Amino acid sequence: MARPARDETAARAPAAPHRPGKITKIEDSKVGQLRARGSRRKWRMRQELVLAPVRLAQQRGYLRGWRGDVGVDATAIPVLADPDRERAGTASVEITAGWHYSAGADEGAFGYSASFVVAAHRRRLGEGTGKPLAYPQLCVGLVLDTPTVRVGRNAVTALTQLAELGFPAGTCAADRAYTGCAPENFQIPVRRLGYRLALDYKAENRGKQGGWRGALLVDGSLACPHMPTALAQATQGAKDEAVRMPSEGLQQAVEERVPYFLKAKQGPDARGAIRLQCPAAGPSPSVNCARRDRLRPRKPHSSGPPTSVVNLADSRGRAAHPAARPTVQLPKDEWIALPPPEELPAVCGKSDITVPAAAYGDRMVAKFRQDDHYLTAALTASYKPIRSHNEGTGPGRPNPPGRHPRHRRQPGHPRNLALPAHRHPSDGHRLHRRPNAEEAAHRPNRVDGTATTTRRLTNRRNNHTTSRPAPGPRGWP
Repeated sequence: MARPARDETAARAPAAPHRPGKITKIEDSKVGQLRARGSRRKWRMRQELVLAPVRLAQQRGYLRGWRGDVGVDATAIPVLADPDRERAGTASVEITAGWHYSAGADEGAFGYSASFVVAAHRRRLGEGTGKPLAYPQLCVGLVLDTPTVRVGRNAVTALTQLAELGFPAGTCAADRAYTGCAPENFQIPVRRLGYRLALDYKAENRGKQGGWRGALLVDGSLACPHMPTALAQATQGAKDEAVRMPSEGLQQAVEERVPYFLKAKQGPDARGAIRLQCPAAGPSPSVNCARRDRLRPRKPHSSGPPTSVVNLADSRGRAAHPAARPTVQLPKDEWIALPPPEELPAVCGKSDITVPAAAYGDRMVAKFRQDDHYLTAALTASYKPIRSHNEGTGPGRPNPPGRHPRHRRQPGHPRNLALPAHRHPSDGHRLHRRPNAEEAAHRPNRVDGTATTTRRLTNRRNNHTTSRPAPGPRGWP
C-alpha cells in the first residue's frame, strides 16, 4: 500500500468554496480534474486490496460467528524521511506526513496514521471469559492518512465499507482520541450506521456533561433531573488512576446511581434515534417519584387495597416492592404549590422522549452519549475485551521484546500488515539512518533484484573465519 499523495488527500476533503486564483484555475481545468479522478481511483484500489481478505473470509463463512463488534484505533506508521527543519529551512520529502502522538507518549513519531478496525466481541453478562463464537481476529478496515487531520472520518469510512458488505452492526469501542472528535465526524455517523458506542472520557469531561429535555447527562447516560448531587458528581474530575482502579466508595456510588438513569423504551431506528422514559415509569419502575404519580397516575393491577405481605424468599418480589427502591427527593416548594405540567421538564410529564443521533445541535449530548452506563459491569464487559483486540492487533506496531523465534506471527497476521513503501530503503528518500544489528540480519533485496548475501573472510594467520555483511544499496553500510 502506497502512502497518500497530496492531491489524493485534497480529493477526499470536503469541497472548499470557490475562490478565483491560479490554483483554482488549475484544479478546475481538465488536467486538474483528470488528476483528481486518478487519485480517487488509486484510493479505491487500495481500499479494495484491504477488503480482499475480508471478502474471502465472508464468502467462505469464517465470519459467520462474528456479531459485528468492532474496535477502532489509530497507530503510527513512521517513515525514514526527516521532518521539516525550520532552522535549516528544509522541508521533508514526505509532504503529507505529520507527527503522530500516541496516548501517554511525550515524543511523537513522524509519519502517517493508520486508522484500523478490528473484528472483536463484547462479553455478555453471564458469559465466560472465552470467545462465545469462533471467528478470525481480522483487521477488517484500514485507512492511511495524515495524523490528526481526519481521525473520526477515516474510521467512519472503514465502518461504512463494512456496512456495504452486509456485516451486522454491534458495539463500537473507541478510545479518548475518538471521543474528542467533533460529533458530526464520528459519533453521529457511527450511530446512524447502527453501532452502539462504548467510550472513555478525559478527567475534565467526567461527571455532569449537559442535558436533554430536562434530563441530566451524567457520564454519557441521561438521568433523572433530581439525581442526588453526590451521585451525579461521583466522578467529577476523577483522575485516570481512580477510574481504572476504583475505590469501594466510587463503586458504591456508581451502583447507587444506576436506578436514576432513564430506561430504554425503544432501540435505535434507521436514523439512529432512540426513545427513553422516566425511571419511575413503566411496569417495572426503578425509583419512587411523587411527581410522576401525580402527572401520570398508575393503574392498579388488582381491585382492593394493596397487599402488605411481602414474601422475603422471593428475590424478584423484594426488588419490586416500593420500599426497596430509592425515592426521588423533590424540591420543597413543589410540595406547597404544585407547578403546572408545562413548566416541568419534558422527561417528567411525557411518556417518553426521543433522543436523535445528532441531538438537534446539542453537541455535548451528541458527543458524549453512549449506550452502557459508565464504570458499570456492562460497560466493562463491552469496552475491555474489544480494546484488548485493538492493543493486540495493530499494523506496523513493533514486536514485543524477547519474542521467541518459534512464536513469530504467521504471514497473514494483521500485525504483519506493514507498509513497504515506508520501510524499504530503496524508496528514493534522500536521507536514511544506519540500520541496527537486527535490521542488518534481515536485510531486504537490492534495487537490482539480487539478494544480499554475507561474505566470509578467512584470516590466513590464525585460520579464523569472520563474517561481515555485503555492501548493499545506497544508504546502507
